[in-house]
Amino acid sequence: QVQLVESGGGLVQAGGSLSLSCAASGRTFSSYAMGWFRQAPGKEREFVAAITWSGGSTRYADSVKGRFTISRDNAKNSVYLQMNSLKPEDTAAYYCAAGRAIMGPFVYWGQGTQVTVSS
Repeated sequence: QVQLVESGGGLVQAGGSLSLSCAASGRTFSSYAMGWFRQAPGKEREFVAAITWSGGSTRYADSVKGRFTISRDNAKNSVYLQMNSLKPEDTAAYYCAAGRAIMGPFVYWGQGTQVTVSS
């Protein structure tokens, strides 16, 4: 079982940067693939980025490629999402998730942290 807590959300102007963190607790954190998802009000949750348990492979949604970077530090039981060149359409609640593989399924979820990008 894994418990996940996101932090780092806030208000930022378009073109700015923000870094999100996800602190994990529980057993064998390093054995899980990790992902970031986001959801805006009235919209479905969408995939943003994912990373393998080893950190050796990553994948991104086309909408964030070249702007967002996912990383992990297993020694610190943490996963990060560095977001650059933010756009108003990036505004959403961002969720950290853990699963069996980089392609899913993701079965453990954090509570979310709000990111708001102003124009």
